[in-house]
Amino acid sequence: MEKNGVHNHAEESSETITEGGPAEYSGSGQAQQPAAAPGIQHSLSGKSKSDWKYLLILCVVGLLINYLLAHLATGLHLPLYLDNIGSALVAALGGYIPGIIVGFFTNILNGIGDYTTAYYGSLTVLIAIASAWFANHGFYSFRKPLRLLAVIATFTLIGGGIGSLLTWVLYGFEFGSGISAPLALRIHAAGVASKFWSQFLADMLIDLADKTITVLVVTTVLQILPASLKERFYFAGWQQAPMSKEKLLSADRKQPRLMSLRSKIVILVTAAMVIIALIVTVISFIHFRTAAVEEQQELAWGVANVASDAIDGDRVDDYIRLGEAADGYARVAKRFNDLAGSTESIQYVYAYRILEDGCHVVFDADTPDTPAGKPGEVVEFDSDFMDWLPDLLAGKEVPPIIAHGQYGWLLTVYKPVYDSQGACQCYVGVDVSMDHITRNGYEFLARVVSLFFGFFLLLTAAIWFAEYNIILPINALDLATGSSVYTSDEARAKTVQNIVDLDIRTGDEIENLYHSVTKTTEDMVDTIENMERQQDIITKLQNGLILVLADMVESRDKCTGDHVRKTAAYTDIIMRELKKEGIYTDQLTDDFMDDVVNSAPLHDIGKIQVSDTILNKPGKLTDEEFAIMKTHTTAGAEIIAHAMNTVSGDDTGYLKEASNLAHYHHEKWNGTGYPDGLKGEEIPLSARIMAVADVFDALVSRRSYKEPFPFEKAMSIIQEGAGSHFDPQVAGAFLRAADEVRQVMNTNMGAAAEAVREEAKKP
Repeated sequence: MEKNGVHNHAEESSETITEGGPAEYSGSGQAQQPAAAPGIQHSLSGKSKSDWKYLLILCVVGLLINYLLAHLATGLHLPLYLDNIGSALVAALGGYIPGIIVGFFTNILNGIGDYTTAYYGSLTVLIAIASAWFANHGFYSFRKPLRLLAVIATFTLIGGGIGSLLTWVLYGFEFGSGISAPLALRIHAAGVASKFWSQFLADMLIDLADKTITVLVVTTVLQILPASLKERFYFAGWQQAPMSKEKLLSADRKQPRLMSLRSKIVILVTAAMVIIALIVTVISFIHFRTAAVEEQQELAWGVANVASDAIDGDRVDDYIRLGEAADGYARVAKRFNDLAGSTESIQYVYAYRILEDGCHVVFDADTPDTPAGKPGEVVEFDSDFMDWLPDLLAGKEVPPIIAHGQYGWLLTVYKPVYDSQGACQCYVGVDVSMDHITRNGYEFLARVVSLFFGFFLLLTAAIWFAEYNIILPINALDLATGSSVYTSDEARAKTVQNIVDLDIRTGDEIENLYHSVTKTTEDMVDTIENMERQQDIITKLQNGLILVLADMVESRDKCTGDHVRKTAAYTDIIMRELKKEGIYTDQLTDDFMDDVVNSAPLHDIGKIQVSDTILNKPGKLTDEEFAIMKTHTTAGAEIIAHAMNTVSGDDTGYLKEASNLAHYHHEKWNGTGYPDGLKGEEIPLSARIMAVADVFDALVSRRSYKEPFPFEKAMSIIQEGAGSHFDPQVAGAFLRAADEVRQVMNTNMGAAAEAVREEAKKP
């Protein structure tokens, strides 16, 4: 950097690596970085409190490298800056934050000896951010020379190109004593380019050499350092367990209803910074302009006082009439000429007698572009002074006048010259150019804007802080709770563990929220598990009561035996076979199958209203008795309907299927059954299933009026009834599950029932 001339470029590089952790540099030159989301890159390695120690060490070392190498280059009179190597290395090792810190404070440190370096802080931070991105994407690799050239070109464009333009805005190109000045003079002297382009080209060439050295040194160090050391020096900001690439992408894909928290923070912080910058800039500029005008007024009045003291008021008439022949005229005229050339801003010094016909010249100093007026010459009034003409004709004092006239933008003061009688004989006028105030104002604005832009880039640190302390913890909590599953013990345990594993430790309200969510989730899981245990108890009690009720019915029908239990088992076999074969899958849900199996024992509940005489008659029933027997279907439906009326809410699926079984299990596929003569799929599926199970068990069971049929005979009867008595799909599934059916037929269901009763007694 040029520290001894007006062309003070930036501490051009402060190269950092994005927050993706120290990239692992592979043979391909592509950084094998930890997985990260688009935008800000994030390291996946958690960091301990010792990171702050490594951050401090890294920043101190980077500042020392920048400072010592820059002074070495200056001491050896090298045409280089060498004040970016430390910040570039720190950025590549430590990430955005260390790189920005070192880059910014390098300018502050150098500014102790040369305050102008502070104006280039924004360029240093820009290079730091660019270098961070390059490092994270594997550009620092000798295996990929084109990528290294891209890094060098970017740094040169920022430091040499933008830095040169900033210097031109601040100081103009006057070929000062900076590093690039000799080269710029040679280029300009060779007639290659104008002064501007000569200086710009010289700046670019010097920066190109400097940035090439910087990039090569940084790349070499990164290739030499072991991965473990690079990982240790990388500064990650995780305040929780690091998130995987997939989770980061999932969080970014979730679109908020209006605006993301990240966007709100960026907008609020940016708006606050811009508003503060505008207010401070406007106020500073107003004060600068006011102070500059006051300074020019003081200069003008001082010159006017000196000039008026040289004039003898009693001899003004002689000065006008005789001119240079008047006694003392030459001495006063010399004083006027000396005053006119005393400073760059003094444009005109003159003495006029102001009369009705115009301004009569008494004294006038020569200027390079305007010859002096002759004594007695009349000058027309300037229109900008017409408002003050009455006071000037009256010999009164007037305030300074700022006007844009034919001679430019001038500040004019008029100092009256009095004779010995106290009468105003003429006015000494001093015109001060205000053009340099405008030029200085633009330079002032450029410096202020440059300073604020450097501070504005420091907002990346604030956004980084918000990212790791607010946005990512909230996103992690959102993803963990949003993907919670409570359908099984394993799922609930995993849900709780996922939230616990977040390990959010921001130390603020977000951490408090995290602990509250964790406790709430754990309590909710405990509540669900308690409810499921109670539900299991209720279900077992319910099933036990059903079996007891079914036993009560069976105890009146001495011929049925294990009928209710075996028919339940047959319905289970049929439904599983249908589902395996993809038949009626839209109806055969898990809940439906559980409801049918559990309510199957109630299919003959209506027999409780049939008399024992008919129920246990050893012979064939008469038509009247059979008509009474058939009423057990409607009676069973009425009994279950009454039970359904006592159940609150909509969870009556279990009783609904019990009603269907009781009411319709004697309906036939061809419509010849009872009690309603339904046919085909008008009959509820559960009843069509029970029809097969009920008839088969009746066939293979011993009754008071018949002997049991052999298994094969019973199965052939079922097959014959398919399509007439039975749903052919249901009957087919039953027949195809013959092995399971035979096993149930041969099972002692009494022992099974006893086991069920014992299970139901357990808490």
